[in-house]
Amino acid sequence: MNGLRIAVCIKQVPDFFSVKEVKIDPETKTLVREGVPSIVNPLDRHAIEEAVKLKEAHGGEVTVITMGPPQAKEALLEALAMGCDKAVLLSDRRFAGADTLATAVVLAEAIRKLGGFDIILCGKQTLDGETAHVGPELAELLDLPQITYVKKLEVKEGKVVAERLLEEGYEVVEAPLPVLVTVVKEINTPRYPSLRGIMEASKKPMETWNMEYLGLSQDVVGLLGSPTQVTDLFYPERKRRGEVISGSASEVVEKIVEKLKEVGVL
Repeated sequence: MNGLRIAVCIKQVPDFFSVKEVKIDPETKTLVREGVPSIVNPLDRHAIEEAVKLKEAHGGEVTVITMGPPQAKEALLEALAMGCDKAVLLSDRRFAGADTLATAVVLAEAIRKLGGFDIILCGKQTLDGETAHVGPELAELLDLPQITYVKKLEVKEGKVVAERLLEEGYEVVEAPLPVLVTVVKEINTPRYPSLRGIMEASKKPMETWNMEYLGLSQDVVGLLGSPTQVTDLFYPERKRRGEVISGSASEVVEKIVEKLKEVGVL
């Protein structure tokens, strides 16, 4: 096949923007996801867009991969509607409870089974975890060079040239293919799926793979394969409360002075 072989690793996450309060299960110390709508992780949509743009510029094929429950097919369908060519869902109840390392192990084995890629794209981090670990761990497991926090990406002469976003500017980095890249939101503006794209998405190839198909053992996936364990999760205690003071400017000043005297500031 001419062109680039590109993989995009995405995740379906709870849409925390649509709920007033995130709930925590007191027994399992995990986020309560029931009743919370799911979306494609926002930064992963930028990774999808960049993959499709590279395909449009250089030719080739984009495979989108996710690990999750059966309903994660919705996220894959959105990626296919945006222009990806085929999808793989890594779904098995034994994958549940995976930390970033156990997640990367499953993704890495799927990528090996697919035959490898020229470029693997990931969002910098996910909305529900915000660790930014999976991309770098995946690169290490696959023994690939990695470039993180990328805000601009070009492919030329068998290598990528990337601009990495830093706190006070950016740096330009080159790496040979194959390579793994994690992207930030500044890299592009994700397209909305077209009506034609939505209609064609369900016709594109989508496979579901479980633990046996990947040839993995229980001790490297899910909770058993996760060296990171959450021992507690809680809301920070609210020790302060706000108070609205109304009236004319002079009245408000007087009331503020009185309040400050009451608490011993003045």
